[in-house]
Amino acid sequence: MIENFPYKIILGSKSPRRKEIFAASGFTFEVKTKETEEVYPNDLDVYAVPEYLAKLKAGAALELIKEDEILITADTVVIANGKIFGKPKDHDHAVAILKELSEAHKHDVITGVCLMSNAKTITFSEKSTVYFEALSDREIDYYVSTYQPFDKAGAYGIQEWIGLCKIKKIEGTYANIKGLPMHAVYQALLKF
Repeated sequence: MIENFPYKIILGSKSPRRKEIFAASGFTFEVKTKETEEVYPNDLDVYAVPEYLAKLKAGAALELIKEDEILITADTVVIANGKIFGKPKDHDHAVAILKELSEAHKHDVITGVCLMSNAKTITFSEKSTVYFEALSDREIDYYVSTYQPFDKAGAYGIQEWIGLCKIKKIEGTYANIKGLPMHAVYQALLKF
């Protein structure tokens, strides 16, 4: 996709949504991941957490890449009222998260990205704001039971029922909310 790009792209993510975004963007890539415990300092600003975790994941997986490869990792969190909402642990936790997000009416989706080779590292974050219509208990239960969003930050996917029927507006990009701000990744690759 990028003319004369000297690196082979390695996506350091198991996320089917990130793979889909990368593939739809016309890139040839390989997936290599290393299990990494997603921990961060308690005093870290909530908006800095995704970028910190993306860099942590890249650092852990760096040993998997070769000299001519570039590793791309990402982490997405949802933030409302200064609180991070990650992936739900189970059905009840997903319901509780969606109730809080519904009551907040709007929340931010932050994706941190790290591009790393053996010689260079670029990190950045992208923010999108999502405005929810109020969700009834019945709608929340329907969504969680039907879509089982247990692998999604904030307990929902914008590409599913909630995104289609209950999001009234977004500021930022759809791809970022889905899990990878591809426009920003593309610009970073051009600079790499």
